[in-house]
Amino acid sequence: MPPYSSAQKQQIMQFVNLTQAKDAVAAKFLKAARWNVEEAIDAYFQSPSGAGGSTSALNKIFDSYRDSPTDNPDGIGIEGAMKYLADIQVELDEVTCLGIAELLKSPSMGEFTREGFLNGWRATGSDTLPKMTTQASHLRTSIPNQPDLFRRIYRYTFPLCRMQGQRNLQFEIAAEQWRLFFTPDSGGVQWSTPTTPWLDWWIEFLEERGKRPVNKDLWEQLEVFMRKSREDEAFGWWSADVKHIFISMPELNDDEYVRSN
Repeated sequence: MPPYSSAQKQQIMQFVNLTQAKDAVAAKFLKAARWNVEEAIDAYFQSPSGAGGSTSALNKIFDSYRDSPTDNPDGIGIEGAMKYLADIQVELDEVTCLGIAELLKSPSMGEFTREGFLNGWRATGSDTLPKMTTQASHLRTSIPNQPDLFRRIYRYTFPLCRMQGQRNLQFEIAAEQWRLFFTPDSGGVQWSTPTTPWLDWWIEFLEERGKRPVNKDLWEQLEVFMRKSREDEAFGWWSADVKHIFISMPELNDDEYVRSN
């Protein structure tokens, strides 16, 4: 290995541990990413070097978790999904679980299709359980630190958690998912400050207004509002010009409420 600093050697080791790639490959991608480990790993998994997991190996893994091979040969049900997630060290009550669901295009909570399973893991080059575990670990680290990734998973969660035949999300389910996404303990983003308990206020406010079902626009715009409030909790950005952004959120168009809180 060419001479690298101690910090660079640690970054190469971290890259190798997460991707199972060779040292030379790790160094190549890290140099291209200016030694940003997360960017280098993302670039690796999106490249031919990191993609192209074995279809036969993935099919074999998928088949081993099917609940009803005869009745549902191309699907993994709730029991199989729970066992699979446990085997790749993903907890059911962490945002990473939803990240895996988004990656594999799960049609509903606790279900995987063969097509989504194969396409998702092939795209990351993960065709063994250890590689999938590594990818899940990388996902766990990336979600709270990459806004675009966080937003993609957050938005995918709305249809994922919606009751069959319903257009909106039940308030109780939405509140449960908000507590997951907007607290760091479960791998989400902190939506509170020492002076402002934003998440608690938001849920309490909706509870006082009757726990009405949450529509898609409200769900998506709340994540935008969360980031804006984190940038400036004094609401210096709030004006008539930006108010239209939250037009689907009548709660946030209540100027008296905004000023008082």
